Amino acid sequence: MCGIVGHLGPSDSVEVVMEGLRRLEYRGYDSAGVTFINESGELKTYKKTGKIEKLTELISNVDTHSMVSIGHTRWATHGGVTDFNSHPHAFEKLSMVHNGIIENADELRDELIAKGYNFKSETDSEVFLMLVNDLKKSMPLKEAILKGFTRVTGNSAFVFISEEEKEIFAIKRAAPLVCGTHYTKSQAVVSSDPYALAGAADRIYFPEDGILCHLSVGNKELIAFYDSEGKPSKAYQSKKQDMQVDPSDKGDFEHYMLKEIYEQPGLIRALCQYYFNGDGKEALAAMADLNPSRFHITACGTAFYAGLVVRDFIEAINRIPCSFELASEFRYRNPILEKNDIGLFISQSGETADTLAGQEECKEQNAKTVSLVNVEGSSLYRACDHNLLIRAGVEIGVASTKAFTQMGLTGRLLAHALSGDLDNSVKQTELTDRFELLAERIDKLLEEVDKIKAIAEEIYNKKGYFFTGRGRYFPVALEGALKLKEIAYVHAEGYAAGELKHGPIALIDEDMVNIALVGPELKEKTISNIQEIKARKGIIVGIGPKDNSLMKISDYFLELNFDGLEELSPLYINVVNQLLSYYMAKFKGTDIDKPRNLAKSVTVE
Repeated sequence: MCGIVGHLGPSDSVEVVMEGLRRLEYRGYDSAGVTFINESGELKTYKKTGKIEKLTELISNVDTHSMVSIGHTRWATHGGVTDFNSHPHAFEKLSMVHNGIIENADELRDELIAKGYNFKSETDSEVFLMLVNDLKKSMPLKEAILKGFTRVTGNSAFVFISEEEKEIFAIKRAAPLVCGTHYTKSQAVVSSDPYALAGAADRIYFPEDGILCHLSVGNKELIAFYDSEGKPSKAYQSKKQDMQVDPSDKGDFEHYMLKEIYEQPGLIRALCQYYFNGDGKEALAAMADLNPSRFHITACGTAFYAGLVVRDFIEAINRIPCSFELASEFRYRNPILEKNDIGLFISQSGETADTLAGQEECKEQNAKTVSLVNVEGSSLYRACDHNLLIRAGVEIGVASTKAFTQMGLTGRLLAHALSGDLDNSVKQTELTDRFELLAERIDKLLEEVDKIKAIAEEIYNKKGYFFTGRGRYFPVALEGALKLKEIAYVHAEGYAAGELKHGPIALIDEDMVNIALVGPELKEKTISNIQEIKARKGIIVGIGPKDNSLMKISDYFLELNFDGLEELSPLYINVVNQLLSYYMAKFKGTDIDKPRNLAKSVTVE
C-alpha cells in the first residue's frame, strides 16, 4: 500500500524523493514524511498527516539540500492517522520507512520495552527500527538488519538511512521493492514502485526476498546485494528502465479519473496492434500452446469483476470451464487443482498481496500460471509462467477505470489465442474491427457526456443504488456499484437482475435507484425484473438499446447502440457506469482521485 522512495547521489536528494512520493501518493495519502542528512551531517526527519502538500508546506522554509534521503507516503494499517504514527520513524542515528505488516510486533515490542526502549508511535514499523538499533550495538548495521529481519514475521519492505554510514539499506519479504541506478547522474534509488524511478534510473533491479540492497557511493556500481549471511549475491533480476514518466499534469481534465476514462479509446485501438503486429505477438502465441482443462480465475476488487468478464469470453468462445474466486478466499481454501488446470491471475499493479499468495498456491501444486497484468516486472509478472500485459499505462486515479477495460480486452485476446485462430487473418481482422468499433462507440459516449452528467445531477442525493444486469452484464453491474461506492461514499450494490426478488427488493422504495443495465440479450426478462422494482416505486435509470418498453418504464433513459459489438458490449456499457459514478461523486464533492480510506495497490493482507 504505502509508497517508499529513497535516493543517494549528487543531485538534490530530497527533491528526487518528493517527486517520487508525488507519483506514489495514490498508494496511500494518510500522511507523508522525509528523512535526509543535511550538510552538517545530521539526520533530519519531517513528517505530517494529510497529503503530500502538507509535507511540502512543512519543509518549505527548511534547507533540505542533501545527497541522501528516504521518504514515505502512508496508508495506515497499525496505529491511527497521527503525526507520531507517520513515517519515517527515527531513533538516535537511524531512520526507517516500512510497507507491510509485522505479524509478531507485539511480542517483539514487549521484549524491547523490557530492555528499556520507549516507543513514540502505535505502529508495528517502529518495532523493527528499535530492534535493529538494539542489535547494532554489538554488530555493524548491515548485519543488524539481516539478523533483525530473520526475527520478524509477515510481509514487509524496509528501507533504512544511517547518519553514520550516510547510506541506504533496503530489504523485503513478499512486498514490492525495486532498486535502480542512473550512471549518467551517478545516483542510486529505491522504491516500492518502478513508476517512482522513471527518469531517475536507467537500469532497475528486482531483488528476491531476504536480499539486502545496499546503496552507497562506495559501491562500484552504486548498489550491492547481499544474502542472509552478508555475502555478495546475484539473487535479483535486472532490466533496462523503459517506463516513461506519465506527466502529472491532468491537462484540461479536473481529475485523473476523468482523464483516464477519456484515454480508453486510444488504448483499445493500440491493444490489437501490440498483440497482432507488435512486441506482444510472442506472448499471445504462447497462449495457444497451453491446452488447459480448466482456468482458475483469481483476483481482487475491480480486477475480480474484470475476471468475470474474461470468464464469459473463455467459456463462450473456447468452451473451457472456469472457476473464479476472490484471491483473499482462494489462498486459504486449499483449492483442488487438477492436471492441466491453469491459474489465471489478474492485477493492475501486480503487487496485490492476496493475488500473489494465490499464485504461490498454484505454484506449490505444480499448476501453470498466467497473468493479465499492467506492470511489467512486477512481482506477479515475475512469478507467473506466462504474462499478457494489459497495456493500460500508469493509472493514477485510485478507482480503476481504463485498467478494467484493458483487462477485459486482453482476456478477449487470450480467448482468441486459445481458439487456434491466431493465424486466421479473417478472424484477426474481424476482432480488430470489433475493437475499433468499441473505441468508436466510447468516443461517441464521451462526446455526449452531458446526458450522463444530467442524470447524475438528478439522482446523486438518493438513499441507495442497485446496479442490475443479466448474463454478460452482471459483472459490470458489480463493477458499477463498486465504482460508485469507492468515490461517492454511498450505498450501492450490484445484482443479477433476476435475484432482486429473492430478498433485496425489500429495500426498494421511492428513494432507491435502480441503474438497470440492459443489452440485446435477455432484454425482455431484464425489463420484467425492472417492472418489479418500478411497481414498488423505485427510481429507474435505464441504460440500453432503443426499446419502447424500456423507455416507458425508465424515469431516466440513456440510449446505447450495441450493434456489432457482441461480446464486447459489457465493456461499452461499463463506461457509462464510470462516467455516472464520476459525476455523482463530483456533485457530492468527494475527493475523486484519492477517496478516503483507500489505496491503489493493496500490498497487505
